[in-house]
Amino acid sequence: MDSSRTSHDVTVAMVADRMRTLGAHLDGEVVQRLGLGMTACTSARKVEFDFVRLAEYIRGKHRDVQEKMYEYVISRPELQTPVDTSKDDHRELCMRQLLELVRETGIRPFGYALEDPEKYFAIMEAIGSMDISLGIKMSVQYRYYFVKLGSLWGGSVINLGTKRHKDKYFDGIDSFAMTKLHHGSNVQGIKTTATFDLVNDEFIIDTPNDGGIKWWIGNAAVHGKFATVFAKLLLPTQGVEGFSNMGVQAFIVPSREMKTHRTLPGVKINDCGYKVGLNGVDNGALRFHSVRMPRENLLNRFGDVSRDGKYTSPLPTVNKRVAATLGELVGGRVGLAYSSVGVLKIAITIAMRYCLLRQQFGPPKQPEVGIPDYQSQQHKLMPILASAYAFHFATGQLVRKCSEMKISHDDELVGDVHVGSAGLKAYVTSYTAKSTSICRESCGGHGYAAVNRFGGLRNDHDIFQTFEGDNTVLLQQVCRWFSLVLFVTWMLA
Repeated sequence: MDSSRTSHDVTVAMVADRMRTLGAHLDGEVVQRLGLGMTACTSARKVEFDFVRLAEYIRGKHRDVQEKMYEYVISRPELQTPVDTSKDDHRELCMRQLLELVRETGIRPFGYALEDPEKYFAIMEAIGSMDISLGIKMSVQYRYYFVKLGSLWGGSVINLGTKRHKDKYFDGIDSFAMTKLHHGSNVQGIKTTATFDLVNDEFIIDTPNDGGIKWWIGNAAVHGKFATVFAKLLLPTQGVEGFSNMGVQAFIVPSREMKTHRTLPGVKINDCGYKVGLNGVDNGALRFHSVRMPRENLLNRFGDVSRDGKYTSPLPTVNKRVAATLGELVGGRVGLAYSSVGVLKIAITIAMRYCLLRQQFGPPKQPEVGIPDYQSQQHKLMPILASAYAFHFATGQLVRKCSEMKISHDDELVGDVHVGSAGLKAYVTSYTAKSTSICRESCGGHGYAAVNRFGGLRNDHDIFQTFEGDNTVLLQQVCRWFSLVLFVTWMLA
């Protein structure tokens, strides 16, 4: 009874204190005594502010390379994506944009990823601000996965392969195949098989049913010539008939001829068609029927097969091998979190610029009031603006930590990056998806015009909540990690 009464008294005191504080905010005398006051956002007074220094601080030492890319695209109107472009035209334009940006500006994504990963991400942010489809297409081609250099396809070759793969495939990077028609998160449940033919020293890749078709494979529908295919490795059982399942491995599988671009025998490619957004990316579906490839096409960093069909690995169990393989791809979540912040910056910039110019209503016979001075507009936009700054610094720190992790291989950093990338990717992408709609609404009817980009930004970004792990699943991983930490802390207390 006494305890309950004490708790009640404390609650009443806290509420009373809060009410006094709020009352003081409304008391003109208190505000004047403290030297506080409100200034209209759209007032005519001159604001002294060093915008150049802020830009240099926010965009860092790689501001120059971003400006170089912006200037190049502005000078080439034919490379700018039209609002009403068709799917097929958008795909071809994206390919042309990618090739010309790399050729004409001297940008070398692999080189920057090797020498300066932060510069690579600055380039990706600039490209994504022009056209998110272009950013994703380049990402599939070149995305940095923090070992040395890599991408969805390139990163898997570099990170999961060895020197022979780097030497052979460095210049032929095109696509990556893990997600299946039936599901994408359960990697160990992959249906595609890679059976070792001991007589011919080859692997045979097969898709057993429709549910095992590789789906949403970037660059596969039109432009890709290779894919990194994840499949169950089946080896002949020594001394008896049958095969042993050695778990999921990654294989380099050619899909088209290099010169003629014809689909190779045994490979069936379908176009995924129109999507909600990102229609400049040619997503495709891959199915394999008895596709043969040399034993050397196995990406063998975490497991290898000898000529006589024996399997070796530095890791003792299937689970550890799968964990190590997927761990090398964690940089994708880092990249998506970073890119999502870029989308948020664009949306809030467009909304704020519009609001600072727009006026609505006001006292009789006086100028109309700028809409940023309405509290309803401030409640919409100011938290988004503040969050954009916060997310900018948070994802920048995550990039630096991930780079450090790949150099040091420190177990504590590995855990930090895993949970940090999962949590930030899930939270930032969900926040950006909602905020883009709020920015559109804050611009009224003008925000609905396609030329003002909100619709395109919202649609292109929407898949970020599913890329590299569904947000719900990622947040569950974060909760699981914190639960384990709390449990261990309690056990050691």
